[in-house]
Amino acid sequence: MDLLLKTLHANKKAQLGLGLVAGVVFGFLLHKGGATKYDVIIGQLLLRDFTVVKIMLSAVVVGMVGIHAMKSLGWVRFHPKVGSVGMSLLGGLVFGVGFAVLGYCPGTIAGAAGNGYLDALIGGIAGIMIGAGLFAALFPRFKRILVLGRFGDITFPKLFKANHWFVVVPVAALIVLLLAWLESSGL
Repeated sequence: MDLLLKTLHANKKAQLGLGLVAGVVFGFLLHKGGATKYDVIIGQLLLRDFTVVKIMLSAVVVGMVGIHAMKSLGWVRFHPKVGSVGMSLLGGLVFGVGFAVLGYCPGTIAGAAGNGYLDALIGGIAGIMIGAGLFAALFPRFKRILVLGRFGDITFPKLFKANHWFVVVPVAALIVLLLAWLESSGL
């Protein structure tokens, strides 16, 4: 396995191809789950349909357990990015405004555009391009906001000074309980 991973790490084209395949599979699963449909997303924003929350929480549990299992096996190493309260607030604001105005998040825009929804293709893809360009142009003005409340590359296991499984297992269990409650409540 180590030889395969070292070979993959040295081959940028293979990494891009693998990333493309993973993105297509992710988009397919979003579509099959209904998360690329405008009505489902608006239903989530209005707290009438929790399909999107269920999909995302399921993905969080699978991804969290999977990536930490790969870490335990020595297949991956984490490189957490430095974060700050300012980054989180600004990113959440931009994401939330875009989500509320169009009814899609960036992942579901790609899935919906691939499904042929013109609102996602025209409004969403154009919005991503314009928004990315505006952010790049205004980035120097945001620098002071982005460093506010800087908390470094801390993770919950680092914060609690515990083995990562002491955080992953309880969080995964809580999410599974929440999913079971949502499902039993008919939400």
